[in-house]
Amino acid sequence: MKTLYAHHPEDVKSYTTEKLREQFLMESIFVEDEVLLTYSHVDRIIYGGAMPKDKALTLDAGKELAASYFLERRELGVINIGGNGYLVLDGEKYEVNNREGIYVGRGVKEVVFHSNDPAKPAKFYLNSCPAHKQYPIVKVDLEKAIARPLGGEASMNKRTIHQFIHPDVLETCQLSMGMTILEEGSGWNTMPCHTHERRMEVYLYFDMEEDTRVFHLMGQPHETRHIVMKNEQAVLSPSWSIHSGIGTKNYTFIWGMCGENIDFDDMDFVEMKDLR
Repeated sequence: MKTLYAHHPEDVKSYTTEKLREQFLMESIFVEDEVLLTYSHVDRIIYGGAMPKDKALTLDAGKELAASYFLERRELGVINIGGNGYLVLDGEKYEVNNREGIYVGRGVKEVVFHSNDPAKPAKFYLNSCPAHKQYPIVKVDLEKAIARPLGGEASMNKRTIHQFIHPDVLETCQLSMGMTILEEGSGWNTMPCHTHERRMEVYLYFDMEEDTRVFHLMGQPHETRHIVMKNEQAVLSPSWSIHSGIGTKNYTFIWGMCGENIDFDDMDFVEMKDLR
């Protein structure tokens, strides 16, 4: 598990491209028969992927959590972007197929990931954050998620936001999670942009062709930076940073948030004239 410490915006102004990528980009998320995770001190989020192929994968706490098991003091959101698979949670099986998700509350001791077909392994994307109480396990698919069509062709941002882990769908301590699908001909996400001082956010970009790239924008509105991203990479956004992007073709991304406010629309919008 890689550990990232918090970043002051004044320090980030001096980062080189290499340093920016090292501190905010998770370049490799899905590796066969491995669980790869990043632990950020930004709201203590953990994000990454599990890709079981020839064996089941167990989510262990590791020394970073100083806990007897991973969800002793945490909650977990999982969305599968690969082949069909399932989780075993304290001995009970939960099918989580492609573009389906599941919320796992605090206190579940055993979390094991499986693929149905080794030739088409599941790719379980994970977000986890601290939890103060236990909420029940809830399976969420695209039909149960709240769909919010937004944008238009003229602004190149016609998309649908699918809210998987959201207060109107299920209860959590602080975790929110969902999937945004851009339509063909659209490339912009989250523009006009915003920040939200009361929570952080992490994006996983996927459904991208080999030569497709997303130019992900970050930084304070008056001091922006960018990171060039390819398929199945994740990027961290502290509360002071915008999180927006433009792709060379359309794509899909999963967003995850944690902090002290789970109101999805609690945003500090940035006017276009204030971007630098």
